[in-house]
Amino acid sequence: MPVLDQEPSKGLQSGDALPKLPLPALRDTLEMYLRCMKHLLTEEQFNKTQHVVQKFGAPGGVGELLQSKLMERRDKQANWVYDYWLKDMYLNNRLALPINSSPVMVFPQQHFKAPIDSLRFAAHLISGALEYKTLLDAHALPVEYARGQLAGTPLCMEQYYRLFTSYRLPGPERDTLVAQESSVMPEPEHIIVACKNQFFVLDVVINFRRLNERDLLTQLEKIARMADSKEERLPPIGLLTSDGRTEWAESRSVLMRESTNRDSLDMIERCLCLVCLDDASGLELNDTTRATLMLHAGGAAKNGGNRWYDKPMQFVVGADGCCGVVCEHSAFEGIVLVQCTEYLLKYMIGSPSKLVRAASVSELPAPRRLRWKCTPDIHKLLASSADRLQREVNNLDMNVHKFNDYGKEFIKKQKMSPDAYIQVALQLAYYRCHGRPVSTYESASIRRFQQGRVDNIRSATAEALAFVRAMTDGKLGTNDAEKMEMLQSAISAQTKYTILAITGMAIDNHILGLRELAHELKMEKPEIFKDEAHLISNHFILSTSQVPTTVEMFCSYGPVVPNGYGACYNPQSDHIIFSVSSFHESSQTCSAEFVKILVQGLLDMRDLCNKCNRGSNPTEQRQGQKLERHTQTDTKWQSKPPARPTDLTKNRQTPPQVLLTTPGQTKAEAQTQTSSEESDGDSKERK
Repeated sequence: MPVLDQEPSKGLQSGDALPKLPLPALRDTLEMYLRCMKHLLTEEQFNKTQHVVQKFGAPGGVGELLQSKLMERRDKQANWVYDYWLKDMYLNNRLALPINSSPVMVFPQQHFKAPIDSLRFAAHLISGALEYKTLLDAHALPVEYARGQLAGTPLCMEQYYRLFTSYRLPGPERDTLVAQESSVMPEPEHIIVACKNQFFVLDVVINFRRLNERDLLTQLEKIARMADSKEERLPPIGLLTSDGRTEWAESRSVLMRESTNRDSLDMIERCLCLVCLDDASGLELNDTTRATLMLHAGGAAKNGGNRWYDKPMQFVVGADGCCGVVCEHSAFEGIVLVQCTEYLLKYMIGSPSKLVRAASVSELPAPRRLRWKCTPDIHKLLASSADRLQREVNNLDMNVHKFNDYGKEFIKKQKMSPDAYIQVALQLAYYRCHGRPVSTYESASIRRFQQGRVDNIRSATAEALAFVRAMTDGKLGTNDAEKMEMLQSAISAQTKYTILAITGMAIDNHILGLRELAHELKMEKPEIFKDEAHLISNHFILSTSQVPTTVEMFCSYGPVVPNGYGACYNPQSDHIIFSVSSFHESSQTCSAEFVKILVQGLLDMRDLCNKCNRGSNPTEQRQGQKLERHTQTDTKWQSKPPARPTDLTKNRQTPPQVLLTTPGQTKAEAQTQTSSEESDGDSKERK
C-alpha cells in the first residue's frame, strides 16, 4: 500500500482556507486578448476586433459595468467563475461523452493466461479502490502542495471527494452534476459490474464488513457465470449513455416510465464506480489500439454496451489484457484521475494479492442482475444509439507514439521547461502540416484557489510563430544562432503565460465570466462576443495537455472540434509518450502524419540545441526546470528536413507490464505523486 507521508488538514481538504480566485483587471485582459489574437487573424479581422475591444473597454462602457458586477460576484461566491466554467466546458455541451469529453488512462498490456486471471486482477483493483475510498471518507488524503514556480502553496482538494460520489445526469438542454451528499439516504456500499452488456450489483459491504479480496473474486466469478446465461441476457442498455446528451436524456425519460427501470437506474446512479469486465476485442493490441478501445470500447459489436458513461470512474478489465480507466470529466481534472489511478497501481504492487490468508464472509449472497423492461420504443432508441456510436468509432483517427530519442532530461540540460519546449514543438508540427498557427488550448490548474479547476494557457504565441516560421520557411535565411534566440523567446513567452494562468490571471475564464454575466443580466450580447475573433479564439484546433505519470500508463482523449487534434503527452526522463487524435472525416487532419512531422520537429529542435548549446553551464539549468510540471493539411514546409529511418505510422512496441515505476526511481520517489498543480489531462470542450 502506498505510503502517505503528508499530514492531512481538514481546513485545506475543503479548500476553505485557500484564497479566492483573483479577478484580473479588465484592461489587462483586453490587452492580452488582442496580443493573443493578432497573429491568428487577418489584418482586416484584427482591425475590426481592435475597434470592438476598445469600445467594450471604454470608460463608462459595457465592459466596466460587467467588470463591476463580476467584482460583486467575487465578493459573494467562493469562486466567481466555477459555475459559469462548469456549464460552458461540460454541462451545456451536447456531444456524446465517449471520445469528445471523457479522457482515459491506458494501462500497460496485461498478460492473462486464463479467464480467472482477469477476475483476480479486477478483484485486486476493486480492493485498492475501496482502500482509497477509506482515505477519502476519513479526509485522510494528504493535502497537495504546488511545486516548481511559487512552490509550497497548498492546493484545493475538493475534486477528490467527487471521485466516488458524483454522477452526470443528462438533461435535454443542460446536464446536472449530482453530488451524493444527502444525510437522508444511506451512503452507497455497492459497485456496478458490467459484463457482456449486463449490469450487476456487487455489494462491497455485507453485515457491516467490507469484503476482502477473496470474497470479491468469488462474487466476480458468480457474475461471470450469470452473464454467460444467454436465456437471462437483456438488451445492452449501456449503449444509450454513449449517445449525444440530449438524445440520452430523452431515452432516459422513456426508461423512467417503468418502475423496474427506475430501480435499476437508481442503483447505477448511486454506485461507487463501475468495473467493466470486457470480452476480448479480437484486435491486435498495441498502444494505439488499446487507447482507441478505451475511448469507445469498439462500438456495439464489441464492448460499447458494457459501459455507463455518466459515472466518473469506470475501471476496464479486458479478457485480452486491455485495461484502463474511463473518466467522466465534469467532476474533476486529469490530475485527480492520475493520482487515484497511480495509487491503485501502486497498491497492487505493494499489496500482494490476499486471496489465501483472509477469512471470508460466510454464505455470500449472490450479486443481483439489474433488470430492464424494454418497450419497442427503447429497442429503436438502442438501435439509433448503436449506429451513432459506430459512426464515432469509424471516425476516430488515433496514433500513440513513444518518442525514444530523448526526454525531459535533455530539455532540462538546455535550461528550458520541458512542458514549454513540447508546446513549441506542437506549434512547429502544426505549422509544418498546415502552414498557419491556430488557437491552442493547454490546461493549467488553478487549484491554488478555492474550488479551482483550470484556465487556458494560450500556447500559440507570436514568439512561437516567429520560431516555427524560421524553422520551416527556408527562404527566410535565418541562421542557427537567430533560430536559437527565437526558440528561447518562444519558451520564455510560454513560461510567462503559464505563470499568469496558474495564478488566476489568464484571459479565458475572465472573458467567459464577462460573457455569461451579460447573458445572466439579459443584456443584448456585447459586440465583442459576436465578433469573429471571439469564435476563432474559442475554436481550439489544437487541444493539448501534459499528463505526467510515475507508473507505466498514459492518457488519451479526442479532439474537441471536427477539424482539430487532441494532443496529450507524458514526458519521462528519456522518452515522451504522445497520444494524438483526430477525425477521419476531416480532410485537413491525419494523426499519423501529424506525429511523423512532430517527431521530425523534435529531432530538428534537438539538433539546433546541440549546435548552439555546446559547453553550456549545467549550474544554470535549474531555471528552465521550474515550470516543468506546471501544466496540467495542407502544404509541406519548404526547407526539407533530413530524412529519418523511423517508421512512425506503425507503433508496435511491447509495453512493459503494469506495476513498474519510472526507471531510476526509488520507492519513496515513486510514492510521491505527480505534481498536483499543473497539467490536467483536460478534454477541452470549448465551442
